[in-house]
Amino acid sequence: MTYSLTMILKAIASNQVARFAPSQYVKLTGQTGRGDSTKETPADIAQYFRQCVIDYLDTLGIPPSGRADFLQDKVVLEYGPGDIPGVALLLVAYGARKVYCVDRFPLVSIASKNISVIHELANMLSASERQRFNQCFKNPQAPEVGFNTECIEYLVRPSGVSGLQDEVDIALSRAVLEHVNDLDATFEDMLQAMKPGAISVHQVDLRSHGLHVSNPLDFLAPPTWLWQLMHSHKGVPNRWRADRYEQIIRRLGVELIAFKPTTVFDQSLVTTIRPVLATPFRQVGNEQLTWQGFWLAFRKVNSHA
Repeated sequence: MTYSLTMILKAIASNQVARFAPSQYVKLTGQTGRGDSTKETPADIAQYFRQCVIDYLDTLGIPPSGRADFLQDKVVLEYGPGDIPGVALLLVAYGARKVYCVDRFPLVSIASKNISVIHELANMLSASERQRFNQCFKNPQAPEVGFNTECIEYLVRPSGVSGLQDEVDIALSRAVLEHVNDLDATFEDMLQAMKPGAISVHQVDLRSHGLHVSNPLDFLAPPTWLWQLMHSHKGVPNRWRADRYEQIIRRLGVELIAFKPTTVFDQSLVTTIRPVLATPFRQVGNEQLTWQGFWLAFRKVNSHA
Protein backbone atom coordinates (compact mmCIF):
# COMPACT_ATOMS: atom_id res chain seq x y z
CA MET A 1 0.00 0.00 0.00
CA THR A 2 2.97 2.26 -0.45
CA TYR A 3 4.27 4.14 -3.44
CA SER A 4 7.48 2.85 -5.01
CA LEU A 5 10.46 5.17 -5.46
CA THR A 6 9.97 5.01 -9.23
CA MET A 7 6.34 6.13 -8.92
CA ILE A 8 7.34 8.99 -6.64
CA LEU A 9 10.12 10.24 -8.92
CA LYS A 10 7.91 10.09 -12.02
CA ALA A 11 5.17 12.00 -10.21
CA ILE A 12 7.61 14.69 -9.05
CA ALA A 13 8.99 15.11 -12.59
CA SER A 14 5.56 15.43 -14.19
CA ASN A 15 4.54 17.87 -11.48
CA GLN A 16 7.36 20.19 -12.54
CA VAL A 17 6.23 19.99 -16.17
CA ALA A 18 2.73 21.01 -15.06
CA ARG A 19 4.20 23.84 -13.00
CA PHE A 20 6.45 25.42 -15.63
CA ALA A 21 4.76 24.35 -18.90
CA PRO A 22 1.05 23.80 -18.24
CA SER A 23 0.08 23.88 -21.92
CA GLN A 24 2.68 21.22 -22.69
CA TYR A 25 1.47 19.16 -19.75
CA VAL A 26 -2.08 19.25 -21.14
CA LYS A 27 -0.82 18.06 -24.53
CA LEU A 28 1.29 15.28 -23.03
CA THR A 29 -1.49 13.96 -20.83
CA GLY A 30 -4.38 14.52 -23.24
CA GLN A 31 -6.58 16.04 -20.56
CA THR A 32 -10.19 16.79 -21.46
CA GLY A 33 -11.69 17.42 -18.03
CA ARG A 34 -13.75 14.20 -18.39
CA GLY A 35 -10.99 11.63 -17.93
CA ASP A 36 -10.12 9.23 -20.75
CA SER A 37 -12.43 10.10 -23.66
CA THR A 38 -10.74 7.99 -26.34
CA LYS A 39 -13.60 5.48 -26.37
CA GLU A 40 -16.37 8.08 -26.26
CA THR A 41 -18.30 8.93 -29.40
CA PRO A 42 -19.49 12.51 -30.01
CA ALA A 43 -23.00 11.30 -29.21
CA ASP A 44 -21.77 9.85 -25.88
CA ILE A 45 -20.10 13.11 -24.93
CA ALA A 46 -23.14 15.18 -25.88
CA GLN A 47 -25.35 12.90 -23.80
CA TYR A 48 -22.91 13.27 -20.88
CA PHE A 49 -23.32 17.06 -20.98
CA ARG A 50 -27.08 16.75 -21.19
CA GLN A 51 -27.08 14.44 -18.16
CA CYS A 52 -24.90 16.93 -16.25
CA VAL A 53 -27.54 19.62 -16.69
CA ILE A 54 -30.31 17.21 -15.70
CA ASP A 55 -28.39 16.21 -12.56
CA TYR A 56 -27.81 19.82 -11.53
CA LEU A 57 -31.49 20.69 -11.88
CA ASP A 58 -32.64 17.48 -10.17
CA THR A 59 -30.37 18.21 -7.20
CA LEU A 60 -31.92 21.66 -6.92
CA GLY A 61 -35.43 20.22 -7.21
CA ILE A 62 -36.19 21.93 -10.53
CA PRO A 63 -38.62 19.83 -12.64
CA PRO A 64 -38.20 19.67 -16.45
CA SER A 65 -41.28 21.84 -16.84
CA GLY A 66 -39.65 24.57 -14.73
CA ARG A 67 -36.22 24.51 -16.41
CA ALA A 68 -36.77 27.45 -18.77
CA ASP A 69 -38.20 29.69 -16.05
CA PHE A 70 -35.41 28.80 -13.63
CA LEU A 71 -32.64 29.56 -16.15
CA GLN A 72 -34.26 32.52 -17.85
CA ASP A 73 -31.73 35.37 -18.18
CA LYS A 74 -29.45 33.83 -15.54
CA VAL A 75 -25.68 34.40 -15.42
CA VAL A 76 -23.81 31.20 -14.59
CA LEU A 77 -20.27 30.48 -13.42
CA GLU A 78 -18.91 27.02 -14.26
CA TYR A 79 -15.67 25.85 -12.68
CA GLY A 80 -13.61 23.40 -14.76
CA PRO A 81 -15.62 23.11 -18.00
CA GLY A 82 -13.00 20.91 -19.69
CA ASP A 83 -12.07 20.94 -23.34
CA ILE A 84 -15.54 21.86 -24.61
CA PRO A 85 -18.17 23.96 -22.81
CA GLY A 86 -20.99 21.51 -23.39
CA VAL A 87 -22.85 22.35 -20.18
CA ALA A 88 -22.49 26.08 -20.87
CA LEU A 89 -23.85 25.69 -24.40
CA LEU A 90 -26.90 23.81 -23.15
CA LEU A 91 -27.55 26.28 -20.33
CA VAL A 92 -27.59 29.18 -22.79
CA ALA A 93 -29.81 27.18 -25.14
CA TYR A 94 -32.23 26.55 -22.27
CA GLY A 95 -32.44 30.22 -21.35
CA ALA A 96 -29.33 31.41 -19.46
CA ARG A 97 -28.01 34.79 -20.59
CA LYS A 98 -24.30 34.08 -20.13
CA VAL A 99 -21.91 31.46 -18.75
CA TYR A 100 -18.43 32.21 -17.45
CA CYS A 101 -16.14 29.17 -17.72
CA VAL A 102 -13.09 29.31 -15.45
CA ASP A 103 -10.21 26.83 -15.60
CA ARG A 104 -6.61 26.44 -14.42
CA PHE A 105 -5.47 24.88 -17.68
CA PRO A 106 -6.11 25.99 -21.29
CA LEU A 107 -8.07 22.85 -22.13
CA VAL A 108 -10.61 24.29 -24.56
CA SER A 109 -10.22 22.83 -28.04
CA ILE A 110 -12.52 23.07 -31.04
CA ALA A 111 -10.97 20.11 -32.84
CA SER A 112 -12.90 17.95 -35.29
CA LYS A 113 -14.28 15.57 -32.65
CA ASN A 114 -15.49 18.45 -30.50
CA ILE A 115 -17.15 20.07 -33.52
CA SER A 116 -19.04 16.81 -33.94
CA VAL A 117 -20.06 17.03 -30.27
CA ILE A 118 -21.37 20.55 -30.89
CA HIS A 119 -23.49 19.25 -33.77
CA GLU A 120 -24.82 16.44 -31.58
CA LEU A 121 -25.77 18.94 -28.88
CA ALA A 122 -27.54 21.14 -31.42
CA ASN A 123 -29.57 18.18 -32.66
CA MET A 124 -30.95 17.66 -29.14
CA LEU A 125 -32.59 21.08 -29.12
CA SER A 126 -35.89 22.60 -30.15
CA ALA A 127 -35.93 25.35 -32.78
CA SER A 128 -35.97 28.17 -30.21
CA GLU A 129 -33.28 26.50 -28.10
CA ARG A 130 -31.10 26.01 -31.14
CA GLN A 131 -31.40 29.69 -32.00
CA ARG A 132 -30.01 30.63 -28.58
CA PHE A 133 -27.39 27.87 -28.93
CA ASN A 134 -26.18 29.35 -32.23
CA GLN A 135 -25.73 32.74 -30.59
CA CYS A 136 -22.91 31.22 -28.52
CA PHE A 137 -20.63 31.21 -31.58
CA LYS A 138 -19.02 34.01 -33.52
CA ASN A 139 -19.98 32.03 -36.63
CA PRO A 140 -22.53 29.23 -36.05
CA GLN A 141 -21.56 27.68 -39.37
CA ALA A 142 -17.91 27.52 -38.29
CA PRO A 143 -17.68 26.81 -34.51
CA GLU A 144 -13.90 26.67 -34.72
CA VAL A 145 -13.86 30.47 -35.15
CA GLY A 146 -14.63 30.76 -31.45
CA PHE A 147 -17.26 31.67 -28.90
CA ASN A 148 -19.30 34.84 -28.61
CA THR A 149 -18.13 36.23 -25.27
CA GLU A 150 -21.53 37.80 -24.66
CA CYS A 151 -22.80 34.23 -24.18
CA ILE A 152 -19.77 32.13 -23.18
CA GLU A 153 -16.59 33.63 -21.79
CA TYR A 154 -13.52 31.58 -20.86
CA LEU A 155 -11.37 32.67 -17.94
CA VAL A 156 -8.09 30.73 -17.77
CA ARG A 157 -6.45 31.50 -14.45
CA PRO A 158 -3.43 29.73 -12.88
CA SER A 159 -5.24 30.07 -9.56
CA GLY A 160 -8.42 28.53 -10.95
CA VAL A 161 -10.57 31.34 -9.51
CA SER A 162 -12.77 33.74 -11.46
CA GLY A 163 -12.23 37.08 -9.73
CA LEU A 164 -15.88 38.02 -10.44
CA GLN A 165 -17.85 40.19 -8.05
CA ASP A 166 -21.64 39.89 -7.48
CA GLU A 167 -22.23 38.84 -11.09
CA VAL A 168 -23.64 35.33 -11.15
CA ASP A 169 -26.98 33.77 -10.28
CA ILE A 170 -25.74 30.17 -10.36
CA ALA A 171 -22.30 28.65 -9.70
CA LEU A 172 -21.67 25.01 -10.50
CA SER A 173 -19.10 22.29 -11.11
CA ARG A 174 -18.86 18.56 -11.67
CA ALA A 175 -15.86 16.54 -10.46
CA VAL A 176 -13.79 19.73 -10.15
CA LEU A 177 -13.61 20.88 -6.53
CA GLU A 178 -11.61 17.79 -5.53
CA HIS A 179 -8.87 19.05 -7.88
CA VAL A 180 -8.44 22.66 -6.76
CA ASN A 181 -5.24 23.63 -4.94
CA ASP A 182 -6.86 26.01 -2.47
CA LEU A 183 -10.37 24.89 -1.54
CA ASP A 184 -10.97 27.81 0.82
CA ALA A 185 -9.95 30.35 -1.84
CA THR A 186 -12.19 28.68 -4.41
CA PHE A 187 -15.23 28.87 -2.15
CA GLU A 188 -14.43 32.47 -1.28
CA ASP A 189 -14.20 33.27 -4.99
CA MET A 190 -17.48 31.48 -5.59
CA LEU A 191 -19.26 33.42 -2.87
CA GLN A 192 -17.84 36.75 -4.06
CA ALA A 193 -18.95 35.99 -7.62
CA MET A 194 -22.50 35.13 -6.54
CA LYS A 195 -25.23 37.72 -6.18
CA PRO A 196 -27.22 37.71 -2.93
CA GLY A 197 -29.71 34.86 -3.18
CA ALA A 198 -27.68 33.05 -5.85
CA ILE A 199 -27.46 29.26 -5.81
CA SER A 200 -24.38 27.03 -6.02
CA VAL A 201 -24.48 23.31 -6.90
CA HIS A 202 -21.55 20.87 -7.17
CA GLN A 203 -20.86 17.19 -7.60
CA VAL A 204 -17.58 16.22 -5.92
CA ASP A 205 -15.69 12.98 -6.68
CA LEU A 206 -13.61 11.84 -3.69
CA ARG A 207 -12.05 8.78 -5.33
CA SER A 208 -8.32 8.47 -6.03
CA HIS A 209 -8.61 9.06 -9.80
CA GLY A 210 -6.31 6.10 -10.32
CA LEU A 211 -3.67 7.23 -7.80
CA HIS A 212 -4.16 4.45 -5.27
CA VAL A 213 -2.07 1.27 -5.11
CA SER A 214 -4.26 -1.51 -3.69
CA ASN A 215 -6.86 -0.07 -1.31
CA PRO A 216 -8.99 2.63 -3.05
CA LEU A 217 -8.30 4.84 -0.03
CA ASP A 218 -4.55 4.29 0.30
CA PHE A 219 -3.84 7.53 -1.60
CA LEU A 220 -4.72 9.18 1.71
CA ALA A 221 -1.63 7.63 3.36
CA PRO A 222 1.30 9.69 1.94
CA PRO A 223 2.15 12.73 4.08
CA THR A 224 0.97 16.09 2.80
CA TRP A 225 4.47 17.34 1.95
CA LEU A 226 5.10 14.33 -0.31
CA TRP A 227 1.70 14.56 -1.98
CA GLN A 228 2.33 18.24 -2.71
CA LEU A 229 5.76 17.46 -4.14
CA MET A 230 4.27 14.87 -6.46
CA HIS A 231 1.00 16.49 -7.48
CA SER A 232 0.51 20.12 -6.45
CA HIS A 233 0.46 21.56 -9.99
CA LYS A 234 -1.32 18.80 -11.90
CA GLY A 235 -4.91 19.22 -10.85
CA VAL A 236 -5.09 15.75 -9.32
CA PRO A 237 -7.16 15.14 -6.17
CA ASN A 238 -6.39 17.48 -3.28
CA ARG A 239 -7.57 14.58 -1.06
CA TRP A 240 -9.86 16.68 1.17
CA ARG A 241 -12.74 14.64 2.55
CA ALA A 242 -16.38 15.67 3.01
CA ASP A 243 -15.71 17.02 6.49
CA ARG A 244 -13.51 19.78 5.05
CA TYR A 245 -16.32 20.95 2.78
CA GLU A 246 -18.73 20.87 5.70
CA GLN A 247 -16.39 23.07 7.73
CA ILE A 248 -16.06 25.59 4.90
CA ILE A 249 -19.81 25.78 4.32
CA ARG A 250 -20.42 26.33 8.04
CA ARG A 251 -17.83 29.12 8.10
CA LEU A 252 -19.25 30.87 5.04
CA GLY A 253 -22.66 31.15 6.65
CA VAL A 254 -24.63 30.11 3.57
CA GLU A 255 -27.99 28.33 3.47
CA LEU A 256 -27.39 24.62 2.87
CA ILE A 257 -29.71 23.05 0.29
CA ALA A 258 -28.15 19.61 -0.22
CA PHE A 259 -25.20 17.68 1.17
CA LYS A 260 -25.48 13.96 0.48
CA PRO A 261 -23.19 11.12 -0.66
CA THR A 262 -23.43 9.71 -4.15
CA THR A 263 -21.89 6.28 -3.47
CA VAL A 264 -19.87 4.90 -0.56
CA PHE A 265 -16.87 2.61 0.00
CA ASP A 266 -17.22 -0.55 2.05
CA GLN A 267 -16.50 0.16 5.73
CA SER A 268 -13.81 -2.56 5.73
CA LEU A 269 -11.65 -0.40 3.45
CA VAL A 270 -11.79 2.41 6.01
CA THR A 271 -10.90 0.04 8.84
CA THR A 272 -7.87 -1.22 6.90
CA ILE A 273 -6.50 2.19 5.94
CA ARG A 274 -7.17 4.14 9.15
CA PRO A 275 -3.91 3.16 10.95
CA VAL A 276 -1.77 4.68 8.16
CA LEU A 277 -3.79 7.77 7.26
CA ALA A 278 -1.88 11.03 6.79
CA THR A 279 -2.39 13.57 9.57
CA PRO A 280 -5.15 15.68 7.92
CA PHE A 281 -7.45 12.65 7.63
CA ARG A 282 -7.04 10.98 11.01
CA GLN A 283 -9.90 12.95 12.59
CA VAL A 284 -12.39 12.28 9.79
CA GLY A 285 -15.29 10.13 10.98
CA ASN A 286 -15.68 6.61 9.63
CA GLU A 287 -18.94 7.43 7.87
CA GLN A 288 -17.53 10.37 5.89
CA LEU A 289 -14.41 8.37 5.04
CA THR A 290 -16.68 5.95 3.19
CA TRP A 291 -18.06 8.69 0.92
CA GLN A 292 -16.87 8.16 -2.67
CA GLY A 293 -18.43 11.47 -3.65
CA PHE A 294 -21.27 13.81 -2.82
CA TRP A 295 -23.64 16.50 -3.99
CA LEU A 296 -23.39 19.93 -2.40
CA ALA A 297 -25.81 22.79 -2.98
CA PHE A 298 -26.24 26.05 -1.10
CA ARG A 299 -27.70 29.54 -1.38
CA LYS A 300 -25.91 32.81 -0.65
CA VAL A 301 -28.03 34.59 1.93
CA ASN A 302 -28.90 38.23 1.31
CA SER A 303 -27.22 39.41 4.50
CA HIS A 304 -23.80 37.95 3.61
CA ALA A 305 -21.16 40.67 3.55
